[in-house]
Amino acid sequence: MRIVVLGGGTVGTSIADLLCRNGHSVTVVDNDAAHARRINNEMDVRTVCGSASQSSVLFQADIIGADVCLAVTGDDEVNIVSASMAKGMGARRAIARVYAPVFRDLSTFDYQGHFNIDRMLSLEHLSAMELARGIRNPGSITLENFARGELEVQEVVIREEAKHINVPLKSLDLFKDIRVGSIVRENKMWIAGAEDEIQLGDRITLIGERDDVEKVKDAIQKHRGTKPGVVIAGGGETGYHLARTLENEDYAVVLMERNTERCEFLANHVSRTTVVQADATRRIILEEERVGTADYFVACTGDDENNIMAGVEARDIGAKHVMAIIGRPDYANVVGKLGIGLTVSPRDVMAKQILGFLNTGPVISNMSLTGGDIDVYEIEVLEGALASEHVLAKVPFPSSCLIAAVMQQGYVRVPRADTRLKPGDVVVALIEESQSEEALEQFRVNGR
Repeated sequence: MRIVVLGGGTVGTSIADLLCRNGHSVTVVDNDAAHARRINNEMDVRTVCGSASQSSVLFQADIIGADVCLAVTGDDEVNIVSASMAKGMGARRAIARVYAPVFRDLSTFDYQGHFNIDRMLSLEHLSAMELARGIRNPGSITLENFARGELEVQEVVIREEAKHINVPLKSLDLFKDIRVGSIVRENKMWIAGAEDEIQLGDRITLIGERDDVEKVKDAIQKHRGTKPGVVIAGGGETGYHLARTLENEDYAVVLMERNTERCEFLANHVSRTTVVQADATRRIILEEERVGTADYFVACTGDDENNIMAGVEARDIGAKHVMAIIGRPDYANVVGKLGIGLTVSPRDVMAKQILGFLNTGPVISNMSLTGGDIDVYEIEVLEGALASEHVLAKVPFPSSCLIAAVMQQGYVRVPRADTRLKPGDVVVALIEESQSEEALEQFRVNGR
């Protein structure tokens, strides 16, 4: 594929290097001439020197007809403008990296839709979601990065007998407004089908609007027991996103941040999280805050060394599971030996997302789930696609294909059997790997 990377910083160069190693044709745009020459000398890429937000520079980078444009400079506004321009000039897909949460907050303004950008990615949000999956379960479904984050996704363990046990899902009115995405039983995960029955001990994934998910969760999990405790060290964007995600599930979250102003911001923007002004890099503070009793300790202070030290101290005083954000690749072989069970690299998480966008035809992106043979697809409904000729109940999808969400005219919702897809819609689908080609055939036009 032909890919244009706008921005030759740490993130841009690491992505360009990864794409080159995967055999893609890569052009890197950077406004520093010396830096551009260095990239050109060190990697098998073409470089263009200039501002990514200027049409003449994009034209020089052959943006017309590019398969993917990745705007990953250090400036949010430049990334948004340049990705929008790239899409307007003919790039098939355009992705912009953003830091400020406001650009992904649909309650104020839909920047992604307004600027016609395929995806806005935040390294901090992606890292938080990877940590959240490690806390929930490594094989859990995460749809926070799909459907613009408008869907609630929660896992529930069936621990008690109830009227919904051993009854086919299609016969339960309880699930009419949500989707049961997956079922895990005896370490085996599969996509839930209409004939599947929930059994005691199952772990199921609920997908839908937040109020609907909470209602169903309360109905099937009345006695939840003690909430697992999570202590997050660092109230930056990663810690903030992680706290917001976990506090809506069944976790008792404590967020430690030493900056007074940031603590005030966090206290005003979280609802069920306890915000503590404290320096999580000091052992005496960790002991005072009873970190040793925590089920999970997550270090995301913004500094690798501080994260490692805080993680080691937390492990030493009794925290059951320790996780950390680690940016430097050369630390990867060290942290495991120090008792840190899971490390997340923002660059690796971003690279994983980017690779998921390298698709042809109607597929916008796809990600494989850990621990199962299930892929999550984001698919554009094209004019003439077979999937748009009937209501969903009559579209011949294979048995292991679940349409989890549909985005129509900027609004994301869980579809029903009588929902009919229209050209321009975007769907999020869970598909078993062995049936992906059969399922995608319903979205292809003229064999593409």
